[in-house]
Amino acid sequence: MDNQLTHEASAFINFRNYKFQDLRSHGYRWVDIKHLRIPAESDDAQELLAALIGHEQFRDDYAGGGVLLEGSRHGPYWLSLITPDVYETVSREKSTHILWGWANKFEDVPARLEADLQQEVFDRLAAAERIYYLSGLGDEAIHDWGRVHEDFHEFVLIDRSAGRITLLVAADD
Repeated sequence: MDNQLTHEASAFINFRNYKFQDLRSHGYRWVDIKHLRIPAESDDAQELLAALIGHEQFRDDYAGGGVLLEGSRHGPYWLSLITPDVYETVSREKSTHILWGWANKFEDVPARLEADLQQEVFDRLAAAERIYYLSGLGDEAIHDWGRVHEDFHEFVLIDRSAGRITLLVAADD
């Protein structure tokens, strides 16, 4: 499949925009969500992952530079070292556990943030047919300034009923 994914929408949740009891508990955390429309005939998950990796929206260092069409970085990693086989299939339960643990690591998130996370993140996890987690990349995959992210969690959600693949990145820096 040539890259037939089309960018549909994006959402960004910045924890600094919410009132925590301890003002430092936002921890410079954020969630970036990119939705891409998938072709109706697409049915191979590995092909969809490859198309996502090849898409311009994937060329984001998540460190303020945004999407760079000729970029060589993806989050903390060298883009050239990310392939479909470095993603592992994970359950809803495991992905939910990882993300809630990350979100609540300093204190429970405020109610308004919890509602926004539920709508933008956890409801999408619940609707996904398949969930993939970026893993298996060792230290050699981290680019020259990639350690600006203290935590970096990346999930790819495939929801064929909605005709969508979602790139969900939760990180702090």
